Amino acid sequence: MALDARLRVPLAGLTPATPSFSGSTPKPPGNHLSFPLKPASASLSSSNAPASPPIVVVGSANADIYVEVDRLPLVGETVAARAGRSLAGGKGANQAACGGRLATGPTYLVARVGDDANGRLLEGALADAGGVRLDRVARAPDAPSGHAVVMLMPDGQNSIIIVGGANMEGWAAGVGSEDLDLIRRAGVLLLQREIPDWVNVQVAQAAKGAGVPVILDAGGMDAPVPGELLSLVDIFSPNETELARLSGMPTETFEQISQAAGACHKMVDQGVKEVLVKLGSQGSALFIEAEEPIRQPIIPAKEVVDTTGAGDTFTSAFAVALVEGKPKKECMRFAAAAASLCVRVKGAIPSMPDRKSVVDLLESVQVE
Repeated sequence: MALDARLRVPLAGLTPATPSFSGSTPKPPGNHLSFPLKPASASLSSSNAPASPPIVVVGSANADIYVEVDRLPLVGETVAARAGRSLAGGKGANQAACGGRLATGPTYLVARVGDDANGRLLEGALADAGGVRLDRVARAPDAPSGHAVVMLMPDGQNSIIIVGGANMEGWAAGVGSEDLDLIRRAGVLLLQREIPDWVNVQVAQAAKGAGVPVILDAGGMDAPVPGELLSLVDIFSPNETELARLSGMPTETFEQISQAAGACHKMVDQGVKEVLVKLGSQGSALFIEAEEPIRQPIIPAKEVVDTTGAGDTFTSAFAVALVEGKPKKECMRFAAAAASLCVRVKGAIPSMPDRKSVVDLLESVQVE
């Protein structure tokens, strides 16, 4: 399947990956400034903070069809929506948009869209989001853009059905050498499961071979994660529902979540060393093999409008802080603040916060 020409923008800001990565907390570089909890520091604004290594997201881009309903329909039932509209989304696009707004260095999205109206909607929305390099987004002329139906309830919770389209069908030519070279020079690689597993394996192999940390968000396909892919992952990030499905274990209590995360450590021969679990209203927890869990409560939002994209915001914000050399606890706190701001706005990409808003929120909350 031929892909048409991409937007050609010079690959600026590419430097070899610098953050250390292991089960222990990476050591910040000498000129690194942590996110202060208080007092305020102008040095953390996006305009003044030192540039970080590139973030590369390989993943999906969907046109999200939002329908606002009072409740989900029962089998055989038709219900009327209160409102409906189309917005850009998809886990890959969401994470790239978030990275583009939060990171001090460049964020690239490697993705496939259709040569159609939805593809143009996605390209325009990502360009408007700011900070996302789109020269690695290619159009697959023989496949429609991916799309999703998002059923949004009054309390901000949602149910989502995705149609893969170009996300699944647009990779017949494989991942190009320029994309793989970009990945090898990244600070971190973000993956999800809304594109073929073999694509994730190919790009993760490139990252692993270059010492680039790989974060895999478990959201997407309702199927076991191939061991070949898990063996290449540094941080595996499911939510509690995905963790229960993939581990085959209950996740109703924190003890059960800990045991399920422990099972993830043993899923492949060398194990997944770190499991970052998103727990919704219960916050998050990072389980590092042979270490005590790191727990992070939510930073409450004044009003929860829409939780769509909150998990993607959390994962991407965590990666942004990780690339900047922050300790894992600070990475989680930064991610919690970003997710708190995300749920206050309707839509996935439109809800992604900017860096200053996240830092301001962190400085406004009481230090634990």
